[in-house]
Amino acid sequence: TKCSEDFTAYADVCFREFGNRVASWTTIDEINIGVIGSYDSALFPPGRCSDPFGVTKCTTGDSSIEPYIAAKNALMAHASVFSLYREKYQHKQKGIVGINIYSYWSYPLTNATVDLEATQRCKDFLYGWILGPLVFGDYPQVMKKNVGSRLPPFTKVQSELIKGSLDFIGINHYFSVYVNDRPLDTGVRDYKADMSVNSRGSRTDPPAGQGPPTDAPSDPKGLQLALEYLKETYGNLPIYVQENGMGSADDSLDDTGRIGYLSSYMGSTLKAMRNGANVRGYFAWAFMDLFELLSGYQSRYGLYRVNFTDERRPREARLSARWYSGFLKHNGTTALASRAQVNQALNLVS
Repeated sequence: TKCSEDFTAYADVCFREFGNRVASWTTIDEINIGVIGSYDSALFPPGRCSDPFGVTKCTTGDSSIEPYIAAKNALMAHASVFSLYREKYQHKQKGIVGINIYSYWSYPLTNATVDLEATQRCKDFLYGWILGPLVFGDYPQVMKKNVGSRLPPFTKVQSELIKGSLDFIGINHYFSVYVNDRPLDTGVRDYKADMSVNSRGSRTDPPAGQGPPTDAPSDPKGLQLALEYLKETYGNLPIYVQENGMGSADDSLDDTGRIGYLSSYMGSTLKAMRNGANVRGYFAWAFMDLFELLSGYQSRYGLYRVNFTDERRPREARLSARWYSGFLKHNGTTALASRAQVNQALNLVS
């Protein structure tokens, strides 16, 4: 397609101009949630959807079909870029090319068989939609069954091109959900209805709306389980945790909660590695406060506070920056923070 050709031409420029300095390339960020936001719920540009699935009233789009078309086009564009790098640049630059997916762990709400099946279905729709084609050359069987003719198939040539077209998996992971079965709607369906699950942030929460809950509590164990699931399901490819962090409306410098969050999630990453997960890197989100896609400047993730009311945008280290710096200076060999250590760090700074 023209989209794939243009994206490959763009990547060619990037590889040519920056490949002597960049060794790891991620083609697309959050490919799975990206196409949902753009072509199902209309949260993201170009804001296409159809009633009743959009968060706003859309004038154009089809939520039941377009996300699946967009995902296939994006996957084919990724595979084209991967092939270009392998054929033209890899021998000299010796870099790697992967893709990023949005990740959350899903627990069954109950031990009922239908909820256990719903939980696996959630994983197949979240991870398998993208990684199934990239690793095995095709979509998960449950997606083909539930989506039917709305899921654009891969030709034999396309399947061969896309299969194996990644050197690593990147994930952005923040929380977990609890999942229970939801009967498959008989009418017009979108991605969430095709998945046929209800999800919530805790066992006692009401079901979330269009997508997964955005205010789910911290669950570091979920990251460990996600990393181990990816290892077991997709052949233990190298994995990078490319985003993990805690957002807050609180502008405080004494962000002990963020230290606890980062420490616990890094600890769970280490446990997954000790259990054989091929994790090659972890990146805390974010270095400093910035403009978040959905919440703008209202949600702050930064280790460094940015004063957005001052036109000079001065930055100031939060307690988490000092703690993280100390952790890195010791090559990560120091113990991850306990509550007592957080309090001790706070006393040293104050």
